[in-house]
Amino acid sequence: MAAEAGTDGDTEPETLTERRRALMGLLAGAHVGELASAWAAIARQPAYRVIRAPETGLVMLRGRAGGGGKPFNLGEATVTRAVVALETGETGFAYALGRDKKKALFSALFDALWQRADHRDAVETLLARPLAEARRKADAETKSETTATRVDFFTMVRGED
Repeated sequence: MAAEAGTDGDTEPETLTERRRALMGLLAGAHVGELASAWAAIARQPAYRVIRAPETGLVMLRGRAGGGGKPFNLGEATVTRAVVALETGETGFAYALGRDKKKALFSALFDALWQRADHRDAVETLLARPLAEARRKADAETKSETTATRVDFFTMVRGED
């Protein structure tokens, strides 16, 4: 899977845990339409049961002044979570920012499906790689737009001492 594991964005995740974490990050940023399309393209969709139906709640966001100051409560955000179990025993979890219950359910399904070795390649090919590529393109476009409007401030030195 071509997703970022570290802060440099060019590092390929090595362990299954890192790869799963990267997948969950991609799922969190995906749109429900992308998830639904990928789910429909899965050839052998396994049976599953919903352990925790998608439900919406609030989480407290915390911040730090300057990134290293004393923590403070910034505000609340709406989050939807879901938990599913495949018939083969794999359990998938998902938290999605916002109120989109379908997105949370699809994300949990893909998390569970990815844990199966026989479906991992399909999940990475149909969903993870396209999502990672779209994220890279969006990041490059944002960086390009930001660079185009960058202003460098400098002080000119007169020839006098």
